Amino acid sequence: MNKERRKRLNDAMIKLADLTEEIRGIADEEQDYFDNMPENLQNSERGEKPSEMAENLSMVADDLENAVDTLQNLE
Repeated sequence: MNKERRKRLNDAMIKLADLTEEIRGIADEEQDYFDNMPENLQNSERGEKPSEMAENLSMVADDLENAVDTLQNLE
C-alpha cells in the first residue's frame, strides 16, 4: 500500500474509532435513561425501547471496534 492510501486508511480508522466512542456514549445515556425510570415504566413497552436501543447501539459500537481492529491488523 502506498503512503497516500495508508494515510487515508489511518484517517478512516480514526474516524471509525471516534464514531465508536460517540455511539457508546449515546448507548450509555440511553441505558442511564432506562435505569432511572420508575420500575413500573421499565417493565412497560415504553421502558423496553430505551433498553433495546442501548443494547443495539452497544452492539453497533462493538462491530465498529472489531472493524477498526481488523483494519489495524492489515497493516
